[in-house]
Amino acid sequence: MSSCGNPATEVDALMPRRLKFDRSKDCVRCKEKPGNIVIRHAVYCKDCFTPLVNMKFRKVLQPCINKTISSSRRSKVKADGNLLISCSGGLGSSVLLDLVHRSYFSNRPPMGEDGKPLGGKDHPRNETVWKSAAVCYVEICNAYPEMRDRTEDVRAVVESYPGFEFIPIRLENAFDASWWESLGCRLHDKQFAVNFSDEGLPLSSLSTPTSNSTPLEGLRGYLTSLPTQTAIFSAIKTLVRVLTMYTARRTRSSHLLLGTSLTSLSVSLISSISQGGGYALREELQEEWSSEHDDNTELKDMLNSVRVVRPLRDIVMKECAAYARWNNVKVVGREKLSGANHGIGGLTKDFIVGLERDYPSTVSTIARTCAKLAPKDNPDGICLLCQRPRQKGIQEWKTRISIRSYDDAKLASDSHIPAHAHPSAETDQCCSRRIFPSSFTPYLCYFCHTTLTSRSSRSGKLFTLSKGNASNHTTVSLPGYVSAGLSNLGPGGDQVYPAGGKEIGEMEIWERKKTSLADMKGTVAEFLLDD
Repeated sequence: MSSCGNPATEVDALMPRRLKFDRSKDCVRCKEKPGNIVIRHAVYCKDCFTPLVNMKFRKVLQPCINKTISSSRRSKVKADGNLLISCSGGLGSSVLLDLVHRSYFSNRPPMGEDGKPLGGKDHPRNETVWKSAAVCYVEICNAYPEMRDRTEDVRAVVESYPGFEFIPIRLENAFDASWWESLGCRLHDKQFAVNFSDEGLPLSSLSTPTSNSTPLEGLRGYLTSLPTQTAIFSAIKTLVRVLTMYTARRTRSSHLLLGTSLTSLSVSLISSISQGGGYALREELQEEWSSEHDDNTELKDMLNSVRVVRPLRDIVMKECAAYARWNNVKVVGREKLSGANHGIGGLTKDFIVGLERDYPSTVSTIARTCAKLAPKDNPDGICLLCQRPRQKGIQEWKTRISIRSYDDAKLASDSHIPAHAHPSAETDQCCSRRIFPSSFTPYLCYFCHTTLTSRSSRSGKLFTLSKGNASNHTTVSLPGYVSAGLSNLGPGGDQVYPAGGKEIGEMEIWERKKTSLADMKGTVAEFLLDD
């Protein structure tokens, strides 16, 4: 490293490079044994490293367990529901699974012959933080060509930890109406489809899906219709997260734990900001999620929300790798995907990993800085696609700052794009009229709307459908939870108009059309100066 001087002529121009470790090669905790690993210029031995990781893990998770945060250090730690752990088979989720089992489930009391814990059920040692725990795994092999199904590999890892229930889910379940109904999410006998080729994202209702007859075809049709490679990876990540949260809701889990390390968290934060998700930045750190479309009243009264926690957010990827090696944690691993490095997420990951290797302290600075950020105004509802807060007036702002070229034939054909949903009416048995939206745009956040409408010269398709089905995927069906949300929403929220009330013709419909050069000059003519 050099300063602003010239090293060839000035001897003091070269600045000494900082040592890899601060003081000595001995452990900074016990100060007796030689160090085995260096974490942010601090040296730790093998015996002191595992308690350090466990301490960081508990420091993040313990304050989030109780429903109300207490200032007392002796307050009892007790959750009001069950526990669900999201496991992807990667390094972070494998380390999280081992830490949770060691900290909360390995010291269970011995059982008697009658199957009851010794010492009585009311004995203090028999009290547990969570009544039960489950591990959820979402298999995404059908989203990528030639990817191996790793469900049984993850199942074997989970079964090695006694006391955990394994819940396998497939990514195509997001388009399976029967799967959503089994979770208590009623679809109102109506499914919606969207046209991704139209910038206005017009909606159409499907009483019976014809183009996408199976959930697998619905998933592939949805992914192949996305415009860019980055949009495909973002859509898969969103579907995995939503499926896991709905599963946590159905299993009566008050806490959902994600194995996101500090390195992965920094990647998610920078990648989300670069794609326009800065408004929901706090949800990347920790979020409280509640389902608005659950028909189980008893479940709604029992659990108000699911708390999504990332207990490894203070542990870098290097620490996770060392912990897994020294504690014999089995990691299934992930397959390397072709084209993954060409998206925004892949490029961001390469940058953050290189930054962690050369300047390890800067990675934690990213997470600490983003934790201080907060939106200025209150959200305007929840985005139906990503289930995160939606910023108010974002579509009007995007319309003002966006520049479109009408030389593109596809953009020129989208001359009629409603700013507000102009619906089609349907009459129910109570002689009332429910208004269904005709545009998906008003119910999307900036991140999701940009993901669905961004255009690129490169092809973002991960696989090629058969010729018989390729032409039918101009309009693709939406995931089940999105259709449930659209069935309950009108233009601006839940609105049911009685018979004889406000008619559709009285609703405001905006029309965007191309303005000629003469009309634009006439509009600003009084403000122009003479030559």
